[in-house]
Amino acid sequence: MHPSGGEAWKYFNNMHPQFSVESRNMHLGLCTNIFNPFGSCVVPYSCLLVILTVYNLLPKMCVRPEFMFLSTISYSVLTVRAGI
Repeated sequence: MHPSGGEAWKYFNNMHPQFSVESRNMHLGLCTNIFNPFGSCVVPYSCLLVILTVYNLLPKMCVRPEFMFLSTISYSVLTVRAGI
């Protein structure tokens, strides 16, 4: 199933009908990934990537790199996982 056809988007469209009627409005998704840039869990540095994904596209286009936008890279001296 395409992400924009999921239950969360259906609920959003029902709650905001004026937004869903306009075809130029975009459905966006935030994807996050935490990784250790040095490849060792002993080093206390980690990065949090935030990627913005456009869901108004065809399913095969949503996951292509040219339609994903890296919006934030957050570095932390402490491990990010400890605070989640």
